[in-house]
Parts: sequence; structure tokens; C-alpha cells
Amino acid sequence: MVKSVPAALKGRDKVSGKTKISIVGLGYVGLPLAVALAKSFDVIGFDVNEGRVKELRHGHDRTMEIDTPALRASSVRFTTDVNDTRDADVHIVTVPTPVDDDDKPDLGPLQGACKAVGPVLKKGAIVVVESTVYPGVTEDVCGPILEETSGMTSGEDFYLGYSPERINPGDKVHTVDKIIKVVSGQTEEVTDILADIYGSATTGGTYRARNIKTAEAAKVIENAQRDINIAFVNEATMIFQKLGISAYDVLETAGTKWNFLNFTPGLVGGHCIGVDPFYLAHRANEVGHFADLILTGRRINENMGKFIADSVHENLDGKKSKILVLGVTFKENVPDLRNTKVVDIIKVLRDHGHDVDVHDPLADKDEAQQFLGIDLIESLSDLNGYDAIVGAVAHSVYRDLSPAALEEMVGGKGLLADVKGIWRNTEFSPAIKRWQL
Repeated sequence: MVKSVPAALKGRDKVSGKTKISIVGLGYVGLPLAVALAKSFDVIGFDVNEGRVKELRHGHDRTMEIDTPALRASSVRFTTDVNDTRDADVHIVTVPTPVDDDDKPDLGPLQGACKAVGPVLKKGAIVVVESTVYPGVTEDVCGPILEETSGMTSGEDFYLGYSPERINPGDKVHTVDKIIKVVSGQTEEVTDILADIYGSATTGGTYRARNIKTAEAAKVIENAQRDINIAFVNEATMIFQKLGISAYDVLETAGTKWNFLNFTPGLVGGHCIGVDPFYLAHRANEVGHFADLILTGRRINENMGKFIADSVHENLDGKKSKILVLGVTFKENVPDLRNTKVVDIIKVLRDHGHDVDVHDPLADKDEAQQFLGIDLIESLSDLNGYDAIVGAVAHSVYRDLSPAALEEMVGGKGLLADVKGIWRNTEFSPAIKRWQL
């Protein structure tokens, strides 16, 4: 039973500039949080990736979330040795929570993080999970692992908390220091402490969830809701294609109504929206409910890459062609390749017999080859001879391409397939054949 007042955490004065915080996992979520918290607290960032830690120590963030001057000015200490976090009053876990090949939750990284933290956990410390999970994981999965590896009792010797991450990769407006942070703890006192800690790092304030499971559930439906809304627009788009009208034109028109929701068609990849609904569906199945709508939305969005590739193939009259795909990351203006659905377009086009080249100035060339099996071309300079260009990701560099440059790549008469509506308001030569969602 959880004690109502954690003896080691009594008093709101527990939180001060001397409070020691460890961030476990230094990716898109962990690094910005570490930098934000370091403005008020003693922060150490831990990650098992030696290359990542070395880059951060030199002021380079390959995720492009923190620029070099800000990173070098930060007081965060970076380490690959979990023992360096032994004095932490609060451990914040920000590791990935992916799905496996069967779309089942893969809690391996989170369990591994808990196994690493347990042995260095000091009495009275708080362990906060930020990773997206289904309701119950923090207390029913993380708690027992921490108990076993620390030899202490959850709710008596150490305490659990949950504060869902809300990082939107590439978003320079809704950053961690400006958004509302949801906080929840095993006791009101723990929740108060987390509110003080996170409240010092964001101007957006904090919201105290009723309990940990409520906070976990709130996070998982945030992305499931977006997934379902995008699925609706994607299905409508497929209908509009058969009717010979553009979804972007329809959405622009419908958007003149004051309460119309602004969702656009396309690929749903990345490590959040395309993954988190499976966590909720998994938990629903465990309690005897089939999450029909959630899984239907996932199925529609998972098939979007094939729909796009088949449409391009049809617009090429089924002829084997030379195609240039622009963009391979899961989202515009970010270098993240995780769970990118552009690979579905590339695979299906190649299955149709097309010769496909891929360009992306933000993606790491070695990662693209290692994880996706894709060889990226390095430059768009002097490219020509393509039968079609597929604008798959709306990177700024592609938005800025001149009509003349694009026309030259397709010899002045090829197909321009615009997945994201990048060039929908751009005038091209009448000889250019255009297709868009």
C-alpha cells in the first residue's frame, strides 16, 4: 500500500536548484527536456548510445531539436554510465516504446531502462515515465522491475510518476518549454513535486491528472485520435480520386466552416501516431474489448503508401519508368527515419518494375542504407531523364524548388506526383502531367 506522505519527500522545499534529475534516454524527447530542466536543476543525461553521447558532448544534436549554441550553453552533463545517475532525486525515463513485427507493444526498451535504473535508485527517489504506454504499465510493469532490481518497495522506499511526453518533432512553436505538462504521482505529494519540477521548465503550466493510469490513457488517445481523423481524410481522399477531384481542394473548401477539423491526407509514420493506437488496442483486447474503430483507422493509414504508389503507376500508364522520389523521412523538415511510410511507396513502385531513385537532404545516408536498404542520391544538381517525380515529403528545400528545375528533371513532359500538395499552387508547363491527392 502506498504511503500517503513519502517520508523522504516531505516538504515542498524538497524541490530546489540542488535537486538532481537524471534523464534516461536522450532522443527527441529526452534531450529537449534535459536542456529545459537544466535551467533550474542539476541535470545529467544518460544514454546507452556512445555515439549519441559523444555528439552531444561536442554540441551536435542530429535530431535538430536543439541547436548547437543552446546545447553548448546548457549545463546538462552527458554520460553512458548509469552509475553517474546514482545521486539523482528524480529519474525521468524517455526511451522509445515501439511495436514489434506483429504490431504488439514492445516494452523492451522501457523494461531495459528500468533494469538499469533500479540498481542505482536511492531511497526516496521518484521514477517518472514519459514514454507512451497503455494504462497500467508504469505501476504494473515498471514498478515490479524497479522493486526487483533495487531491493526496495514501490510507494514506500521509492515512488512512481507519469508525465506523458508531447514533443512534436520539428515543431519550433510547441516546444517542451511552452506546452502544458500533465503530471501524476503515486501520492498527492509526489504529484506536487512533479508539478513544481515540470512547472519550472515550461511557461505552459502543468495539469494534475487524477492518477497515473488516467495520465497514461490521456497520452495514448491523443495520438489515436489524430490517427483516426487522418484515416477518415485518407479514405475520403481515395473516394475523391475516383471522382476526379483533389482532396486538398475539397478540404480547403470545407475548411471555410468554423468548426471543420483541419486534417490532411497522406502517410502516417513516425514513432507516435503510427504506433500508439496499437498500444491502446492491445490493452483493450486484454480486458475483452475489440478496438474496431482504432484498428480500422490503422489499416487504412497503413495502406496509404500502396494506394499512392499504385496511383502513380496508373498515371504512368503502367509503363516501366525512371522515378525520382523526393523525401524519405517520416515528416517534413526532420531527419527521423523511424517507421517512415515512404518506404512503402518505394517498394510498391519497384514491385511494379520501376527504376526508383531517392533523395533526402535531411536523412542520414548511412542510416537509410542500414535500416531501410535505400541508397540516397546526394544532390539534385544536374538531374534529368526522369519520367516522374514523386514529392513524398514536404521538406522546405522541395517547396523552394523552381518550376524550371522540376521540369528539367522530367525533360519538360513527365509526371509530377504531389503527395503533400507541395506545388498545388505552382504553375507548370502544360506538357507536365500532374497528379495529387
